[in-house]
Amino acid sequence: MSQGKETTVLVLSLLVTAGIAGGGYWFFSQQSKPTQSPTSTATPEATSPTATKTSAPAPTSLNFDTSLPNPNVLEIDGSTTMVTLIKELRTAYSQVNPNIPTTFGLPDGKPNGSSQGLQNLISGSISIAATSRPLKATEAQAGVQLVPIAKDAIAVVVSINNPFKGNLTKDQVRDIYQGKITNWSQVGGTNQPIKVINRATTSGTREAFQDIVLLGQSFPADSPNFITWKQDETTAILRDLGDNGISYATVSQVEKQEIVRIVPIDGINATDIAAIKSGKYPISRSLFLGAKKTTSPVVKHFIEFALSPQGQQIVQKLGFIPMQ
Repeated sequence: MSQGKETTVLVLSLLVTAGIAGGGYWFFSQQSKPTQSPTSTATPEATSPTATKTSAPAPTSLNFDTSLPNPNVLEIDGSTTMVTLIKELRTAYSQVNPNIPTTFGLPDGKPNGSSQGLQNLISGSISIAATSRPLKATEAQAGVQLVPIAKDAIAVVVSINNPFKGNLTKDQVRDIYQGKITNWSQVGGTNQPIKVINRATTSGTREAFQDIVLLGQSFPADSPNFITWKQDETTAILRDLGDNGISYATVSQVEKQEIVRIVPIDGINATDIAAIKSGKYPISRSLFLGAKKTTSPVVKHFIEFALSPQGQQIVQKLGFIPMQ
């Protein structure tokens, strides 16, 4: 072969080799790229209430119109029974949606009870009410919607120093709180007057107790041995029971208190979770979060969070009974 032909063949061989190598590089580089839809676009982290850093709550069928803008601060007020529950839910929710801070009480840290919380919701002072009682007709007519997030039992308590060691029937508790039974000897105890301590008129626990135990009938007027507490609080009431007092509170507030004893009702203890779930314990109720039917997305999202597995774990951890 002549030198010119050898040169031509060598050049052609180099061109073919380069083409194969280039084609192979193109093929494998395309295979290593992620597939992307022509219409897909990268977006920065969302700031809506549904953008989460932990698992988002499962979708619910809550019937809220979320056409209002989100507030700068999510303000909550209401039940003193739910103080620790709301505190824990707020802390956990701040991890899910750190963009909107939350408060509880007006001012923050001073919840005003179920009734006032609902009134503050109706007036527009807050976005969510925590309540331990159902709505009254006027509250429902004002456009409030309640969502149950937990179940709870109301415990009847006496001081650990009270000589009475027995149990009471629901009817006996009713008669005590209507002034028909006034001495411990009438229910098998010692001969001493019963000092009845009733909760404040703003208390959702009081209203639930009145509906469940008194069947909606009125409490008697105050007297030396029938006292209506001025503030919606529990610890001060428990300290004032003495050796002949009786009162009531949500079970989660008293079950670990060493200064009181929970009185079984109809032979069933308020700490019996199975009995509460089944309805056998006679003084139980639901706890609610309430909002206006027309509200903002973050309000609905907070309530959904309370019903999510993470929220219901908090409910159970604090001694309440989950809805699920």
